[in-house]
Amino acid sequence: MGVVAELILIRHGQSLANVAFPAADAKGLLEVELSGRDAEVPLSELGVEQAEAVGAWLAALPAGHRPEVVITSPYLRARETWRIAAEAAGLPLPAPRTDDRLVDRLLGDLEMLTRAAVAARFPGEAARLAEAGLYEYRPPGGESFGDIRIRLSSFLEDLHAEHADRRVVVVAHDSVVLMFRAVLEDLDWDGVAAVEKSAGSVRNASISRFLRNGENKLELDRYNVIDHLPPA
Repeated sequence: MGVVAELILIRHGQSLANVAFPAADAKGLLEVELSGRDAEVPLSELGVEQAEAVGAWLAALPAGHRPEVVITSPYLRARETWRIAAEAAGLPLPAPRTDDRLVDRLLGDLEMLTRAAVAARFPGEAARLAEAGLYEYRPPGGESFGDIRIRLSSFLEDLHAEHADRRVVVVAHDSVVLMFRAVLEDLDWDGVAAVEKSAGSVRNASISRFLRNGENKLELDRYNVIDHLPPA
């Protein structure tokens, strides 16, 4: 079976939700000043700047290292990150397509709720989370990290079959980038926890990259890198 030559994983730029929810949680608020579905949350002004910085990074790549295939999450923040990055790069980059298997972790009934709202409306979830553990906990109507792992395994099988020997960019979400590592490195949950402890949470507009090695497997080259971004 063939394998892609390179897999670059880009988390979307900062979204309005990335700003609103930490602020609301810090104050214990039940509501945030955002409406609509998670899939429709746009980038913040900083997120736009971060996407432009990703474009500058793409423009600096040697011609023989530029992406040949681009696949994004269907969520607005991921699609906009690539659109802005591609425009900023000013290069004839491939047209992107979306894949539903790249969506952010589905939180079901807890989508777009603050921590205080979850505690008020679903008081039993804290105990369920503690019992199941962070990575195996499945919110009502939502999915666990293990569920993400399953859909990414399917995605990778199709990716290798359809795009063997090509350089691929995926623009998605923090949970997706983390679970790509779990799948590609065959990590158990202790291994996943170790990744997060050593590298931190996947940052907005960060770049992670896997390269094909001599054993025809994808091997980690860099992870959660933000050197290309302007100082915060």
